[in-house]
Amino acid sequence: VVLTSVGLASAQAAPQQAPAAPAQAAPAPQARVFTGEIGLMFNVIKPDKTADFEMVMGKLKEAFAKSDDPVHKQMAQGWRVIKNPEPIQGGNYLYVFLIDPVVKDADYTVSRVLAKVFPAEVQELFKVYSACFAGGVTLQNYTTVVNMK
Repeated sequence: VVLTSVGLASAQAAPQQAPAAPAQAAPAPQARVFTGEIGLMFNVIKPDKTADFEMVMGKLKEAFAKSDDPVHKQMAQGWRVIKNPEPIQGGNYLYVFLIDPVVKDADYTVSRVLAKVFPAEVQELFKVYSACFAGGVTLQNYTTVVNMK
């Protein structure tokens, strides 16, 4: 805010009222872009939410199948969702997105992929998906050192 001498005088004479804050939309999820040739994303899921998480992963698979986006087709080819069948600390379950190979510069944010194919459903799916997490998501990048094939 730039105050001129007139504006400064009136600002000092009358108490300032803070303008009402506009309603904030939920922040957009951070982009999930891998920089390595192989990516792992660790998801700690509440024990009572595993069915919900797996349902959303099924919708993600359906979104990839229905998408006309060639990048989505490439992403689907290398994306696996794996689960540790044994509970981890706190009784939670660890699901790992195993991305091999990574599609360069592709955004692996689940909600963004879902939004392109299921725009009418994405808000509800995101609510269900978000409620599954017992903690944050950890994204890691890897490079092959030796291939034993």
